[in-house]
Amino acid sequence: MIQPILPGAAIGVLGSGQLGRMFAIAARRMGYRVHTFSPDQDTPTGQIADVEVVAPYDDLDAVESFARSVAVVTFEFENVPAPTAQAANRAAPVRPDGAILHTTQQRIREKRFLTKTGLPITPYREVRSLDHLHQALNELGYPAVLKTAAFGYDGKGQFKIDSPAHAPEAWTAVHHQESVLEAFVDLQCEISVVAARGDDGQFVHYGAIENQHSRHILDLCIAPARVTPQIANRAVEMSRTVLDQLGVVGVLCVEFFVTRDGRLLINELAPRPHNSGHLTVDACVTSQFEQQLRAVCGLPLGSSAMHRPAAMANLLGDIWSTGEPNWPAACAFPDVKLHLYGKLEPRPSRKMGHLTALNHAADEAYRTVVKARKALT
Repeated sequence: MIQPILPGAAIGVLGSGQLGRMFAIAARRMGYRVHTFSPDQDTPTGQIADVEVVAPYDDLDAVESFARSVAVVTFEFENVPAPTAQAANRAAPVRPDGAILHTTQQRIREKRFLTKTGLPITPYREVRSLDHLHQALNELGYPAVLKTAAFGYDGKGQFKIDSPAHAPEAWTAVHHQESVLEAFVDLQCEISVVAARGDDGQFVHYGAIENQHSRHILDLCIAPARVTPQIANRAVEMSRTVLDQLGVVGVLCVEFFVTRDGRLLINELAPRPHNSGHLTVDACVTSQFEQQLRAVCGLPLGSSAMHRPAAMANLLGDIWSTGEPNWPAACAFPDVKLHLYGKLEPRPSRKMGHLTALNHAADEAYRTVVKARKALT
């Protein structure tokens, strides 16, 4: 059992985006101080934090100095380099453990872990050369998806291959990097389970959340997901296995494919709060960000019960293309909440904020949040 870290202590966050911002808001509400470390300044997290340290992640002396000033270190995105987490751990506990980050930030290591654990994943092959790619395509068939093994998110580093002629182009597109080739899946939908685990093994979850994507970027989320109770329960059981096997202390999201014949396949793991869990801030007794804080500080986890069904719509920089969005129009929907991340420059495909709608039924919440977002432009 870890010794509880009590309010008044400083919590360190590696990373400084919107996830860290919402974590910092939850932490400050409970009386903690927050220090953030990243190469950028005036960041979404830094605007809320007590201390914003600006330095490269590979400046390990700066990382270790940062960790000496806090009681515990956590992270808000999984592409923090493993040596950075190791340097922080020399001065303060890192939760979730850096070894979990090492496993989940690289697709081959992640898939090997899931296979060893006996959990279902999309058929795949490891690819390290164009010859490997051709061989893998012969085994998996067409279409298939080539994904870089490291540092991929929001569809970056992913290429669909429809025929042998596309293989050289795809291999060039991933810059000849170590990759994985995945068989194409006949999807019914995609869902995720955001869950938290304490050092004592306590486990809480937010059920299955339905996810819709646009241009490979998460666009809309609906909670609870519109899937059968059997699928939702099985997704939660599989997620618990993941968190237990990894020994997670913190929050982790498991992303699933639901096939048309009702099978569940794990797509990816994210060892942090997740975009699909943003709606928990408004819809649940305890948000995913407060759960992360409670877990890494050794406090009991809170209730994840939902007040009402909810839906979330991401706001990308594209919404600013014709000028300032019409915020009063969105706020005119009484059951809609506006969240903006404090990013200084709206760019196409950049996540700038989100809307959350609550309603008595998930379908109604979904329709409301779509209308509210449309009203912005």
